[in-house]
Amino acid sequence: MICKGQFIIYNIVFLFIIISVSSIAMSADPLVIYTVNYPLKYFAERIAGEYATVVFPAPRDVDPAYWMPDRKTISDYQNADLILLNGAHYAKWVEKVSLPRSKMVNTSRKFKDQYIFIKEAVTHSHGPKGKHAHEDAAFTIWLDLDLATKQAKAIEKALSRKRPAFKPTFEKNYAYLERDLLVLDSKIKEIISNNQSQPLIASHPVYDYLAHRYNLNIKSVNWEPDETPSDEQWIELRNILKKHPAQWMIWEGKPGRDSIDKLKSIGINNIVFNPCSNVPEQGDFLSVMQKNVKNLRTAFR
Repeated sequence: MICKGQFIIYNIVFLFIIISVSSIAMSADPLVIYTVNYPLKYFAERIAGEYATVVFPAPRDVDPAYWMPDRKTISDYQNADLILLNGAHYAKWVEKVSLPRSKMVNTSRKFKDQYIFIKEAVTHSHGPKGKHAHEDAAFTIWLDLDLATKQAKAIEKALSRKRPAFKPTFEKNYAYLERDLLVLDSKIKEIISNNQSQPLIASHPVYDYLAHRYNLNIKSVNWEPDETPSDEQWIELRNILKKHPAQWMIWEGKPGRDSIDKLKSIGINNIVFNPCSNVPEQGDFLSVMQKNVKNLRTAFR
């Protein structure tokens, strides 16, 4: 026969079991994570694994740095469990809308003292979106692969705060990602080491962190792969070449045949180093960067 005291104890234990089971179930629910570019999506997916659904909603044919989401997409960001930001004033739409501060994670906040600031802004056309200026802080932070590991670490910490029960898994997955990124980092250093002074032309001013990390000798113009350079742009390039005799131009994407032929006629070859800010047509962030490293090796043989 159960006395009143035992009955109360049984009820308390039963309630504790229910609460514990509910807590475990809640902690097992996949997090919903929204990001402002593809590299952050890739890092989050690698680290979170099955414990998160990671969404980067920008269309594939836009530059995420200048994309503006519609109201429905902004609402989706607001309802996410985590919002991963690049920092360095990337995706300026974030500064124009109301997002829950408690959900936002600036993945570069811890090393903002390493931001590169562009002294001279150049206004130019950027596809169908019209004119804009590369100004303020340079923002393709992840092209410094050491800084990319720090962005990934910020993601791991944010995930561990949200789901502490899975922290060991997140830390293990981060370690694998860090290893992959630092292997690429070492390969680029090895490629550049024998000829750091080699002059290069960048078709677009997006390689600031790449140049800084690996001591690349780069001068930038403002050419788009899918547009034919104007006479003024060719004149600008020739003027640069007088003091910066580059034999290679680095592009974000494959340039048109006319550009390739005309550049070859003045002694300039072409390679692609895709920043991979948006989802690639093939492969993933790691495979794109591996191809970039292979292309870079061609220019430094």
